[in-house]
Amino acid sequence: MKKNKCVFLDRDGVLNKDYVDYAYTLEKFEVLPGVAEALQKLKDAGFKLVILTNQSGIVKGIYKKEDVYICHDALQKECNNAIDDMFYAPLHEKWSNSLSRKPGTLMFERAIYKYDADMENTWMIGDKERDLIPAEKVGIKYRIQVDNPMVENSVATHYAKNLLEAVDKIILTDQ
Repeated sequence: MKKNKCVFLDRDGVLNKDYVDYAYTLEKFEVLPGVAEALQKLKDAGFKLVILTNQSGIVKGIYKKEDVYICHDALQKECNNAIDDMFYAPLHEKWSNSLSRKPGTLMFERAIYKYDADMENTWMIGDKERDLIPAEKVGIKYRIQVDNPMVENSVATHYAKNLLEAVDKIILTDQ
């Protein structure tokens, strides 16, 4: 049976504008320019698209898991339902150690298993180093950091200024 090409995506800072005080209401949930086009390019190229996101505002009592789903539904609507799935980690190390929360690997392991990911053709896109560390740990070969410059000794294998530029690198490599 053929395995699936996958792109795992961090949410805040990659798909939508990141706020220090969280993007959990529709008023603050702003999909970044080019995201819908980028996701469609990946779908057209045959990739499964899975969001892997820390959502510590839940354990902190700032918002509820229902707010995460409301924002996800708005993202899906704006992006023509391109996203295949979303995994989120609601905890924070201040309250509980969680293997799901990035840089832990459990969300990645679940997504890899659920989507029977072809590890030679799977990518992770994140805006922070902590998004990419678990990808490296589980053997995801390609890791793109967007928006923020790569740090020295980064686990990123590529850098892009935004999701659309990252997707163009993926499509080029996939051909």
